[in-house]
Amino acid sequence: MIDYARFAEDYLLVDIDDGVATITINRPERRNAVAGGMHDGFEQLLTLFNRDERVKAAIITGAGDKAFCAGADVKEMASRSGEGAPRPLGGVTQNAKWLIHNFLNLEVPIIAAINGDAVGLGATLALMCDITLMADTARIGDTHVKVGLVAGDGGALMWPFLIGMNRAKELLMTGRLIGAEEAERIGLVNRVVPQAKLMDEARSLARELAAGAPLAIRWTKLSLNQHIWQQMINTHHYSTAVEALTMASEDVREGTTAFAEKRQPNWKGR
Repeated sequence: MIDYARFAEDYLLVDIDDGVATITINRPERRNAVAGGMHDGFEQLLTLFNRDERVKAAIITGAGDKAFCAGADVKEMASRSGEGAPRPLGGVTQNAKWLIHNFLNLEVPIIAAINGDAVGLGATLALMCDITLMADTARIGDTHVKVGLVAGDGGALMWPFLIGMNRAKELLMTGRLIGAEEAERIGLVNRVVPQAKLMDEARSLARELAAGAPLAIRWTKLSLNQHIWQQMINTHHYSTAVEALTMASEDVREGTTAFAEKRQPNWKGR
């Protein structure tokens, strides 16, 4: 039997009940921002679920009611963004590739229970799920450009699929956060649920999927994912490559430092 307790070290709590695996991003004091081994932890969990016969469906949510996931820990990025800070060559493209690949290869249906703000990489974690339920108090947005980064890990891939190219360009190039009602109206999420009822709705839907015909549901999902795989070939490698370029720019050092210092950045375009 697979033991998921070790993922708690990566701020990921895993509970399996009645065929449903629930992943809770457990770093509420930092708005569930991605840090440490959390990125790798997600990659591994998505692979392990395919090998665990107990898991028939899955849910991702965040601890608390303020944030689903605030994305990368920008203050942590700022602390290591000095001139001499080490930057692993290819790290951005490799990590982004495997996370998205593992989402697309996950056979069991997965639901995002967006309990609070889903920002940057947090928005990608939510939108890579098959079905998205969003609390009426939550917001969502891909804010990469706000710190000088290309929205490359999942933004350029998934947002045009869900809301069309023009809306995707507006929201990704401005980095604007939108509320739950607007997200539902434009088709970014499936539906909005009152905050207090979010997890009940997510579990009810997950149990319904877990009780269904597994081959039919899983292969329907994987058939639909072929459309996304085609776009991966067209878009994702380029978008992650240019995200890696911006990661090495002066602008990203300025953007992350300005965020940490709570001031407007002074962009240089280099």
